Amino acid sequence: MNEIVTLENIVVVLAALGSFVTILGIGISLVSRDQLASRMKAVAARREELSRQQKAKFQQSMRLQPKAHVGAMRSFLEKIKLENLIGSKETRNRMAQAGWRSPSAPVTFAFMRVATPVILFIAVLLLTSGVKKLEFSFPTLVLVLIMTAAIGFYLPSLIVSNAIQKRQQLLTRFFPDALDLLVICVEAGLSVEAAFGRVADEIAESCPPLAEELGLTTAELAFLGDRRQAFENLSDRTGLGSTKSLATSLIQAEKYGTPVALALRVLSQENRDARMATAEKKAGALPAQLTVPMILFFLPVLFIVIIGPAVIQAMQQFKG
Repeated sequence: MNEIVTLENIVVVLAALGSFVTILGIGISLVSRDQLASRMKAVAARREELSRQQKAKFQQSMRLQPKAHVGAMRSFLEKIKLENLIGSKETRNRMAQAGWRSPSAPVTFAFMRVATPVILFIAVLLLTSGVKKLEFSFPTLVLVLIMTAAIGFYLPSLIVSNAIQKRQQLLTRFFPDALDLLVICVEAGLSVEAAFGRVADEIAESCPPLAEELGLTTAELAFLGDRRQAFENLSDRTGLGSTKSLATSLIQAEKYGTPVALALRVLSQENRDARMATAEKKAGALPAQLTVPMILFFLPVLFIVIIGPAVIQAMQQFKG
């Protein structure tokens, strides 16, 4: 036994064990790299496959989607002399700000502003005439019908305004972070087009609407002859003051030759200060907003806890 457990044998065993561990570690690292590369290739292939499928579905839907209803709505609006509402820049901008980029969106919006009052008017008229419990006097019925038509006229605008407000809130929330990433990309040496594309890729999961806007701006910078128009289109599509400031800064930087990174850094600091001011404003308004809930929910419970035992004791003494 002592002949087996010798210093030479221990050194040989430890050397063999170290060699085995080294080879095992190298092998595991190589296998993990190969697996990572294979996974990345599989993800890229799957992404390309999904892209082809989406393109095929989009092309098929475009071929199969009936366009008769859009043409009918357009012809109806032309007959009643409302074709200017379809092609107005304000309507197109509002549709873009709501995230509806389909060419038929302005036509549908204009048609619904005309059709919704008529539909609600007829529905209320049939409802009041068919249900005996809803019989009104003639003046009341006229007032109800007028109010229904007015609601139907403003309802499409309210829906669009609500969609614009929600989308702008989402864009405002993530715009300072995107602007910081844009500053980093420009200071790293990327061009404005490459920086917009990289930031769009980075925030695609957290804020798809903002990534979509930056991606459209990247495409317009690549294909439009006037770069100023691309920046102005970004401001019009979002309708935010922050994007308008960004467009103005980039236009002035290209016009006067000022450093783009410096302009973006100043704009980024301004956006962060504005976001902090908004947070402080909400925090300052919180006590006033909590006054009514405290009066309604906290004070009655507090009075019950304080006065309740005395009332119970007085009632017991009175009974005794």
